[in-house]
Amino acid sequence: MDTDRILAELRAERDSIDRAISALEAVNSTGRRTAARAPRAAVTSRKRGRMSAAARRKLSPLLKQRWAQGKMKPGAKAKPAQGFKPARHMNKAARRRIAAAQRARWAKVKAQGAKAG
Repeated sequence: MDTDRILAELRAERDSIDRAISALEAVNSTGRRTAARAPRAAVTSRKRGRMSAAARRKLSPLLKQRWAQGKMKPGAKAKPAQGFKPARHMNKAARRRIAAAQRARWAKVKAQGAKAG
């Protein structure tokens, strides 16, 4: 084998690789090597709920009109949608009864834990 020829080919490859590295470092503004990242076009972030300026302009007067109609009828109640149940509210006495019962349950659990331990 002709080792001189093999060494010459390897040096030529090394020189071409060095030139490629130099070119890439020149493109990189900091001059240091960075981890490979996907290009920005490949990384797509999901943007949800965005509305264009034209759509906002179109929607704004309609929403203002709707708001004004609601203000004009202070006594009128809107009908709930079909199958919609209004929120149920608990009075203070019922809340106190439930809280007392829960405290009693926890006291019982703690008492049983003290007996076992």
